[in-house]
Amino acid sequence: MSAYAEHIKTVCERFDKALADTGFESTLVYSGQPRVDFLDDNAPPYRVNPLFKYWVPVTESPKSAIFYRKGSQRPTVYLFQARDFWHAPVNVPEEEWQQYVDLKIIDDLSIMTDDIGSELSNTAFIGEDFAEPVHSWNVKARNPQNLIDHLHFHRAIKTEWELENLREANKLAAKAHVAAKEAFYAEKSELEIHHAYLAAINFRESQVPYNSIIALNSHSAILHYDVYDTEPPKQFRSFLIDAGARYRGYCADITRSYAYEEGFYADLVEAMDNAQKELLSEIKPGVNYYDLHVSMHLKVAKILSDFGFINGDAQSIYDKGYTSAFMPHGLGHFIGLQVHDVGGFLKSDDGSSYERSERHPFLRLLRDIEEGQVFTIEPGLYVVDQLLEEHKDSDDINWDKVDELRPYGGVRIEDSIVVGKDGNNENLTRDAFKALGAE
Repeated sequence: MSAYAEHIKTVCERFDKALADTGFESTLVYSGQPRVDFLDDNAPPYRVNPLFKYWVPVTESPKSAIFYRKGSQRPTVYLFQARDFWHAPVNVPEEEWQQYVDLKIIDDLSIMTDDIGSELSNTAFIGEDFAEPVHSWNVKARNPQNLIDHLHFHRAIKTEWELENLREANKLAAKAHVAAKEAFYAEKSELEIHHAYLAAINFRESQVPYNSIIALNSHSAILHYDVYDTEPPKQFRSFLIDAGARYRGYCADITRSYAYEEGFYADLVEAMDNAQKELLSEIKPGVNYYDLHVSMHLKVAKILSDFGFINGDAQSIYDKGYTSAFMPHGLGHFIGLQVHDVGGFLKSDDGSSYERSERHPFLRLLRDIEEGQVFTIEPGLYVVDQLLEEHKDSDDINWDKVDELRPYGGVRIEDSIVVGKDGNNENLTRDAFKALGAE
């Protein structure tokens, strides 16, 4: 049986269990549709419902839907193709997934609702419903949280087909990262580096899974920087790139930091890379991700101590809360159909969840690590003045050293990891770079 055949069998089983546990007979998963900007008639790029592309690798077909009856083992895919002379028609090439679904091409949503008939009233609708006629459909429930939680909990364990797609997404992103790195050393502007990234894999800007972070020098300290200066800096010091790619709807998310020349910052990048590799060795089933996050903070604390940013040992630096000022974000997150994939706080498929940590409120994942999960590991260290204000009177912090780092901004290394048995994990990111001979 092919990887996709196994995948859709698993998806059917997961939906069967979710529907049975939540009291629904069927579900209608709507792909979504463009939403126009306020006071405008132009729509931003369309993004498909993740639970739609969970079934089939169709990402650019708005107003489509999947109807699934509990226990049927075969979904019906209503693929919408508008009779529209304004836009290019949706291309639907023959692919393997079509063998495992009942595919119906429609140009009017009423064809679908007439086809489903009275079953619609026992159906759970999943998707955006801001527009007519979707808003008026007589369904049993709209986006029932118990059903969505059930599905999201189990989505954390990836099928082999999902892993294949994640590998390909990482290969694409790694290729683009290499091009961006070359553009940095060629002293290109942030915008030119951004263009080099997209050109390397023939992506439109709307095809990347999130706004790429292309940050030179001090801009590396802005965690979600996406301004893209059009002129190169007078002096090149550092480059932080956090950028991904998609393949069949699955996402890659990679961060690398580069020094323009040898010295202080290059040493810092090497230290963070080594710390990240140490963290990777600690990943195994049964470990709680929060504990891994704390381990990361202790490693960042050691770097802060070793490089003279803060006086003291790693434990005391962490205990005094200094690491959160230099490393405010979480260690990582689930990744798959979404960059920040779902289910990170769920304890079980009944919707019970972990409370967010008061100490580390931005951590997106609190579950125990299980075989088959895929998540990112992304330690970092930055000069963020807003966060350092709390410690402005501290004698422990060597402010001269902080000022030395300030023109470089910060550093971050990010890989995506597939959890294997007994800690035998797969590093999607580093494997992709190795295949290119780039790492």
